[in-house]
Amino acid sequence: MTDVLEVTLRSVSVLAAFLVLPLLVGQAEHKVMAHMQGRLGPMYAGGFHGWAQLVADGVKFVQKEDITPAAADRRVFRFAPAVALVPYLVAMAVIPLSPDLVAADAPASALFVLATTAVGILGTLMAGWASANKYSLLGAMRSAAQLLSYELPLVLAVASVCLAAGSLSLGGIAQAWSPWWLIWQLPGALVFLVAAVAELQRPPFDMPVADAEIVFGAYTEYTGLRFAFFLLAEYAGIVVMSLLFAVLYLGGWQGPFSDQLGWLWTLLKGLVIAVVIIWLRVAWPRLREDQLQHLAWIVLVPLALAQLALTGVWVVVSA
Repeated sequence: MTDVLEVTLRSVSVLAAFLVLPLLVGQAEHKVMAHMQGRLGPMYAGGFHGWAQLVADGVKFVQKEDITPAAADRRVFRFAPAVALVPYLVAMAVIPLSPDLVAADAPASALFVLATTAVGILGTLMAGWASANKYSLLGAMRSAAQLLSYELPLVLAVASVCLAAGSLSLGGIAQAWSPWWLIWQLPGALVFLVAAVAELQRPPFDMPVADAEIVFGAYTEYTGLRFAFFLLAEYAGIVVMSLLFAVLYLGGWQGPFSDQLGWLWTLLKGLVIAVVIIWLRVAWPRLREDQLQHLAWIVLVPLALAQLALTGVWVVVSA
């Protein structure tokens, strides 16, 4: 009974932390972008350095009217934000912060994360189709094309790491990691990072929400809390991809005093990757649609295949 209670409390605490992390990433984006662009970010809400700005934003979204277009498919329209957000929260549950700190220790957790995050695109497709708006539908179609293009290099990059570690478990991969991976898995790491940013539809891969072309894509008709859920899904996606990168390529909890502070190393490494993703939004202009497809199929896929072949040769030779 005690063991069951301990596991339950641990799972609840991990999931609670993961629910807070997307909000922290959103606040970090406000501040990091403000410093990079040489301007003041939100500075007044809550007093010190605008720490409560996200709380104020949440209150603002709650107060806004929830509007459903008259021609929309009302049931699908209202259900789409949850379909976009929940898969990322489910994926967070199997990402280990330390050997003993994981909400759900799945045997093939690497595959589980890839599968669940791919489901999130269904929320965008549902939103675009159900809105009865041509700009929303066009944005949803762009999202689908982008996911299909970048899912393949993402999966190939993760497959290379799983092959090198001899495990499909994120915990097993982190335990098999060594600093040598930073060199010979570097091409795969770059492919993973670029493909992850594209799957999150973050700049410079934000063609599905290009305001100058299609208003705001699949989210054009959304207001209030439903729109906020789509924004929260984006930040939850950043958390998932950042922590996944930290576990796959940076050793997760490995570091000084990892026995006591392992979870902190995972979070710090994930935070660094999240800041890199935010930096890409500030530093790079939006690509054209043809450039997006060219990068995926002409650059990333061959590079990921080469990394996978190199890993296969290394595993056979070292066996």
